[in-house]
Order: sequence, then structure tokens, then C-alpha cells
Amino acid sequence: MTQARRPMTVSDTAIWVAMYRAMESERPDALFHDPYARRLAGEEGEAMIRRVPRARQYAGPMIVRTAAMDELIQELIERDAVDLVVNLAAGLDARPYRMKLPPALQWVEADYPHMIEKKSAALAGETPHCRLERIGVDLADRAARRALLERVGAMGTKGLVISEGLLVYLSSDQVAELAQDLAAQPTFRFWITDIAAPLVLKIMKRTWSRQFGADTTTFQFAPKEGAGFFAPYGWQLDRYSSIFLDLSRYQREPNTMWIWRLFYPRWARQEVDRRTGPMTGTLLLSR
Repeated sequence: MTQARRPMTVSDTAIWVAMYRAMESERPDALFHDPYARRLAGEEGEAMIRRVPRARQYAGPMIVRTAAMDELIQELIERDAVDLVVNLAAGLDARPYRMKLPPALQWVEADYPHMIEKKSAALAGETPHCRLERIGVDLADRAARRALLERVGAMGTKGLVISEGLLVYLSSDQVAELAQDLAAQPTFRFWITDIAAPLVLKIMKRTWSRQFGADTTTFQFAPKEGAGFFAPYGWQLDRYSSIFLDLSRYQREPNTMWIWRLFYPRWARQEVDRRTGPMTGTLLLSR
């Protein structure tokens, strides 16, 4: 009898995205080079790409999100003298190893303990380009998260927080609590995160929830007010990078892009100069 395939978990998406980074790194026109991605994704990453329907077609948004965040991180470190980076739900991200970073920069990665162990084992013997510390913690535990943020906030003078691929899995109340907890630490001046619009969330639920061992509540956060959601907690929009415009800018548009242009032309045009309302892409928040 054939054994039933195990549904994907949210933690599995770190493996999936690492595989996308490996695929991009091996292109002759790669937007970035992550020599560790294939090792981190492993055979499981290969298997995911094979078994998930149309998985390769969905690589573009993940790739351009990584590229857009890379640009912002490098800019903030060089222009604004950021000396502390805190990557929440870091997954299998290898930026401390692959990016050009100051040796004195303090980088902190926080994720589930099992993810931290997996990553540390895979990268054993490799040397990061900056000071790196990994911390195993359940970020959904608010008391543990607050203790973590208070401790790491003291590691620098001007901090940047990254939450790539995290917020969409949280409720609005949970995101509000996270925004409050980050604002409570004076060191954290910048926050890079990604955001989805309600329409995109609806499509994600219909397309991807069947791959997870959960119902459509797996994907939750998509505020209709976009970056305005964060304003009451002290975070203002510094820059918005639309995923749809980035797909074109980085020349990674999927074959299905015509659907958006055909069925949502007005919404797509609004993405050119959006400052409020529904957003899908990368946010740079500051305070």
C-alpha cells in the first residue's frame, strides 16, 4: 500500500523557499547567489518542487521578495549605519554568509529550536561575514518573544528587524502585538517585512491551503489599510516595493501574469504609486 504523503507544515515553507533560492542562484542571470541554499533545502526541497503542482511557476514572487529585501538591508547598513539586524522566523536564510556585511555587524536569527538546530548543523564549518547568534524560541509565545527582543535590543544602537514570510501566518491581533513589542525597544529603528492584500490572500488560500495540514486559516494577515495598519503602533511607511512591479523590474514575471493585467487592470495600475490601501510586496517601516 502506498503511504499517504505528509501535508506540508508552515515550517516546511522554509525548505521550499530555500529551494527557490537555489534555483535562482544557478541561473546565468541570477539576481543573487546563495551557495548554501541547495544544501539547506536538501533532498526534501527537491521533492517539494516535484510534488507540488506548478511549484516552479510560483518561484518568481519568492525570488523578487528576497532580492528586494537584500537591496534594502544593504542600503540601511551602508546609509544609516545599522549595527544590529534581528531576523525573526529566519528559517533557512543565509544572508549573514552570502551578503557583503561589516564584520562588526551583529546579526541575530530567531526561530523554532528545531529549525535553528537544522540550520546550524547544515552550516557547521562555514564562517559568516559578520557576528552571528542563533536563538531558538517560539515567537508565538509573547512572554518569550518580549524577553528575546529586550535581550537582543541591547546588542546594538541602531537596529533593523526582518520578518520575511512571517506576518501572513499571524492574525491581525498577533501582528499588532508584535508591532507593539518591537516599538517597545528603542534600538529597533527599521522593520522590513512583506505584506499581502486581501485579494491576494484569497487567492493564496484557494491555491495553497490544500498543501498544508490545516484549513484556509493558515493564511490570515492581509490588512485592507496596507502599511497604515502599523501606524498606531509607531511604525511609518518609508518605502513600498510592489511585488507586481518587482516581478517586472527584476524580469521574473510568471506566465500567469497576464491574468492580473486582464482581470485586475485598475488595481495593477494603482500599484505604481500606492501609499495607502491594500498592498502586496515589501515594506520598509521606520520610526
